Amino acid sequence: MNNRLVPTESSPNFLTFKKNIIENILGLPFSGNNNIKILKSGQETFQTILDTVSTAQQIICIEFYIFRDDNSGRQLAELLKKKAREGVNVYLLYDHFGSFLTSRSFWSDLKKEGVKVRVSHPFKWSYPRGYIYRNHKKLLVIDGQKAITGGFNIADEYQGYFKKRKNNWRDTGIYLEGPIASTLLGIFSKSWKTWKGEPPKLYIENNPLTYGIPAIPIFANSGRAKRKMRTLLLYSIRNARESIFLTTAYFVPSRKILRALINAVKREVKVALLLPGKSDVIPVYYASRTYYKRLLKAGVIIYDYQGAILHAKTSVFDRCWSIVGSANLDSQSLRRNEESNVGILDTGFSRNMIEIFYNDMEKSVKMDINTWEKRPFYQKVLEKLFVTIMKKL
Repeated sequence: MNNRLVPTESSPNFLTFKKNIIENILGLPFSGNNNIKILKSGQETFQTILDTVSTAQQIICIEFYIFRDDNSGRQLAELLKKKAREGVNVYLLYDHFGSFLTSRSFWSDLKKEGVKVRVSHPFKWSYPRGYIYRNHKKLLVIDGQKAITGGFNIADEYQGYFKKRKNNWRDTGIYLEGPIASTLLGIFSKSWKTWKGEPPKLYIENNPLTYGIPAIPIFANSGRAKRKMRTLLLYSIRNARESIFLTTAYFVPSRKILRALINAVKREVKVALLLPGKSDVIPVYYASRTYYKRLLKAGVIIYDYQGAILHAKTSVFDRCWSIVGSANLDSQSLRRNEESNVGILDTGFSRNMIEIFYNDMEKSVKMDINTWEKRPFYQKVLEKLFVTIMKKL
């Protein structure tokens, strides 16, 4: 591609983002010395989940928005039952709305085999509006030593179990090993206790690595934590001096985020957005496109991904500060949902994330303001309709 958006090697990005500032925003420290691997596809992620679960000795903690009883869900469920029979403590927390179509018998069978199952945010007739608040997290922790998180769920579309479709959804996950896993276990334990579960028990001594990558959890389990997540996102955009690469499945930004992206371009920061060319949530898809004209006119570069459905949620700032997780750039994620993200302050990791962005660019269409303004009239009507609805929710 002509516009590769590569920051210059001489840029002092190591001065841009500091551990202590990020820690002050989130109110917790980085965990140092972690081994972190990027999981570039749903198939790679699911296989890593199966492999990691197989190694469990004492405890398996799973927290997912969607856990379906399809081929993928059943395959993982059988492995969880096997580990439970071996004496491993297995804890599974799923979201009621996200896993609404999963059969009751599926959960019952897991419980019969010794898997401890809890549901978050169940529907209540006494407070139906509360159903808009969901546990959107995706997290697996093994023995307090290994963890996996990202944008994926436990469902066939993420790893390509299709009879007719050739492409599975495009998502990104990360495998973590080291002290960060123990921190994530503590976060899971709090969620588990919130939904009336007995605290997970772990007796394995953690053996931290003596070298590796610093990482910090960016989890939104409360109103206060969500405010911190939003503050960190705005800080990251406003503090960038070279480049911003954002990939998100659902893009309905607040006025503050929209303004921050435009102001970044005014500072001569290269801002690139990778957004879905097609989506599984049509209202959000059209609502997001109402922002294209203003962003394109300001100089933000937008790529419409033309492969399978884009579901990844990643960001890279100044090729040194990256965030990977479950939170989209919309009000549902940033204000209502419980979300799971991990921040990584490392130039090598960020370089690999940018390379993935480049690869996705090759499967995308770069938007042009002149072409964009000539789009069909019916699309403009749908955009106006759905963005109006989204703003009222």
